Amino acid sequence: METTAKLKKIFPIVTGQGKNGTWKKQELLFEIGGQYPKSLFGAIWGDKVDTTLLKEGNTLRLFFDIESREFNGRWYTDVKIWKLEPETGSTSSPLQDSPPVSDVAPDDLGYDPMDPLPF
Repeated sequence: METTAKLKKIFPIVTGQGKNGTWKKQELLFEIGGQYPKSLFGAIWGDKVDTTLLKEGNTLRLFFDIESREFNGRWYTDVKIWKLEPETGSTSSPLQDSPPVSDVAPDDLGYDPMDPLPF
């Protein structure tokens, strides 16, 4: 999934030791705009933690997966962020300038009304 959101809060980096070695995660709180803004809490894991982009107030593009799992009869949902990018503005291509208008009148373009082909 993908969305654009404003970074509201940066939580401390959490590290630990697992069977595959040391791990780290950065938990983040975002606000997704709109008429009724929503909060989104997620984590980015491992080498993907890039503190250069992480400044409160920055608007970022988030790429993430949502996963739910059951444990002891309760359900837990994680938002796993796998990529962050700075917001670059509009994703549509900029408007192109109109081609120049010819100064030649249509009658001067070699049109012959007796010619059966229009070109």
